[in-house]
Amino acid sequence: MTLTTLPRDTSTSDVIAELKQSGACIVANRLDDDRVDRLIAETADLIEHSASGDDDFVGRRTKRTGALVAHSAACRETVVDPLVLDVGRTFLADYCRKIQMMLTQTIAIFPGQGSQPLHRDRLAWGGYIPATIEPQVNTIWALTDFTEENGATRVIPGSNRWPADQRAERDEIVQAVMPRGSVLIYTGSVLHSGGENRSNDVRIGLNVDYCLDWLRQEENQYLSCPPEIARSLPQEVTDLIGYSTGGTVLGYWSDPTTTEGNQSTLAAEDAAGKRPLRHGPIEAS
Repeated sequence: MTLTTLPRDTSTSDVIAELKQSGACIVANRLDDDRVDRLIAETADLIEHSASGDDDFVGRRTKRTGALVAHSAACRETVVDPLVLDVGRTFLADYCRKIQMMLTQTIAIFPGQGSQPLHRDRLAWGGYIPATIEPQVNTIWALTDFTEENGATRVIPGSNRWPADQRAERDEIVQAVMPRGSVLIYTGSVLHSGGENRSNDVRIGLNVDYCLDWLRQEENQYLSCPPEIARSLPQEVTDLIGYSTGGTVLGYWSDPTTTEGNQSTLAAEDAAGKRPLRHGPIEAS
């Protein structure tokens, strides 16, 4: 089994073809060195002060750091990467009117961390979403080189098409070896996990996931990026993190601070100081 690596300027259709067949692919060198340097600089202190995980799944020698939209300008640029957004919107178009951001977090795997158990990210919603519906498109951006030794993400190509109870054999595991600035794009249905770090260096990745707009987000963006911060951000970002109407009516709110002239069904965009945009059905490109 292999994991396909595509060039930086690859097309949406080529990525989607790989997602349908293998459930994952790498786009090499998608970010330039300046963006990677800024991502590292803007998250380094946050990572340093983050706690390590407290179980074997999260990783006892792994630090996961969230709320990145609120903290990092470089992260805000990265979450709206045109290729990734077009892939997500097109790939999930059969199941939603638009997509939203599921989570942002850096994942720092320290030396001595073992392999994470293989899993499918779609199980964040339990087993309640039918297998015929793909709920998400995910990314892991390499902020350091990803190598076999330092814990490059493990993927089972093709497992997105397996029965839920099928288990992977050792020789079916492929690692997403890629230089920094590259991105692993994968579906919520493919088996994957963090790898074992046998090196002396920390492996750092930026995990940004996208999902159907009618599902609950894994990272609560309204707490991680509250309205007082969201008002200063571009609408492309605030729409993506959830300050926009989902479905046709999902996400309206009532202002709890005033009763005079209060509307009971305010648009979600209003909380971020934005005007609602019209969103028609997503058309595949």
